[in-house]
Amino acid sequence: MKNHVIKLLAAVGFLAALPTLAAERPNILLIITDDQGYADVGYHGFDDNVKTPNLDALANEGVQFTSGYVAHPFCGPSRTALMTGRYPHKLGAEFNLPVDGSTVGIDTNEMFVSKALQQAGYHTGAIGKWHLGEEKPYQPNSRGFDEFYGFLGGGHKYFPQEYEAQYNKAKASGVKRFNDYIVPLVRNREEVKESEYLTDAFTREAVSFIDRASNNDQKPFFLYLAYNAPHVPLEAKEDDLAVFSHIEDKKRRTYLAMVYAVDRGIAQIVDTLKSTGQFENTLIVFVSDNGGKRKWGGVNLPLQEGKGSAREGGHRVPMFFHWPEGLKGKVKYDAPVSTLDYYPTFLALADSEAPKDKVLDGKNILPHVEANTSARPGESLFIMRHRKGAHDVSIRRDDFKAVLTTTTGGWKLFNVADDIAESKDLSKKYPQLLADMVKDAGHWAWSNKPPRWFHIHREGDEWRSADMPRYGETFKVN
Repeated sequence: MKNHVIKLLAAVGFLAALPTLAAERPNILLIITDDQGYADVGYHGFDDNVKTPNLDALANEGVQFTSGYVAHPFCGPSRTALMTGRYPHKLGAEFNLPVDGSTVGIDTNEMFVSKALQQAGYHTGAIGKWHLGEEKPYQPNSRGFDEFYGFLGGGHKYFPQEYEAQYNKAKASGVKRFNDYIVPLVRNREEVKESEYLTDAFTREAVSFIDRASNNDQKPFFLYLAYNAPHVPLEAKEDDLAVFSHIEDKKRRTYLAMVYAVDRGIAQIVDTLKSTGQFENTLIVFVSDNGGKRKWGGVNLPLQEGKGSAREGGHRVPMFFHWPEGLKGKVKYDAPVSTLDYYPTFLALADSEAPKDKVLDGKNILPHVEANTSARPGESLFIMRHRKGAHDVSIRRDDFKAVLTTTTGGWKLFNVADDIAESKDLSKKYPQLLADMVKDAGHWAWSNKPPRWFHIHREGDEWRSADMPRYGETFKVN
């Protein structure tokens, strides 16, 4: 990779004569969708009705992470991990932010990857859904993004003519705290009037950002493109719905049309990267923030369960890297990868390092992808979410996964490299391995911070009335 060339030239004293080489650091385009299921990309091949030809082309020419995981099985905590490189539990952020205009957000002492890349000389932009804090100290422009266009809350309606009318009616009636789904979008810190279907609007803004970035020879870019599709409300354009008119289930039909709209946008973005000469040296990362919401049209086959679950369907997601100039393509990488790994990996691409006091829970996976070796042999990845008076927990170590939920009837063990559907319990065959993995998770959990907030009041009431976290019960193997 050209980063290695830069370091070599610097070592022998030639870098000063070639200042333009600094621009050879790759652009980084991180595309995240919202509640897109494991089966809801064409390249996984589990549903012929899925139409994502542009994502499929990138995935098939890039590196597919067959064991790609997020660090939490639902929205806000998953995004927290991606931006901070830390498990959200270490920051007291394991719940979504409070609904409808919260005044809290992710600890400002935690440097986001955007800030680290900004300090390393990247031009940074965020487009779409934020969900990491709505007050000024927590907004994108305060967390290392030069540009922001989108909404700050956890979700949004898609058709401006509908949400604008609802917002104006509420405002006229004297409402002060508005539902996140109907508030105006913002550009940086100023409200704007949008006219396009939201998915198309976010694509438009991404194309504009990339086009403008091509005029800056001295700075590579980092663009965080966070589509809120296919998250509810299920709202799609008529032209997109027509593509799936043969599907009887209305929810599934609308959901797939929303995914299709994202894929249409990917085509425009790739065309822009190519026309501006940036395609070859842009790392395109694609990932869903968690598994698909099954009751709203998402499909996670052949995985168990979906969004919110510690089973594979909750946190094993579509994920790939595409970078023609830096990574060998047409590769399937089977070792476990987490979105926790993005922070150190992106900094390595930027020839930069995190501040000395910055704790990171992930790994730089690039050398391991190139060598086809695991970045964490013998080490565990953890998932944990609150379930009233209990926790659901997942532990992935090498080929094995230990899992406990309120429905598993105790700890189970699966070889998810061979048994992706978690169908054959191996806990009796490997009891010592299971006990060791559970002990590992217990050790990890005891350094977690108490939740700083709860999404709704009921969750906080349940946490307190059940005297949570009760780890002694969670991490006990019968």
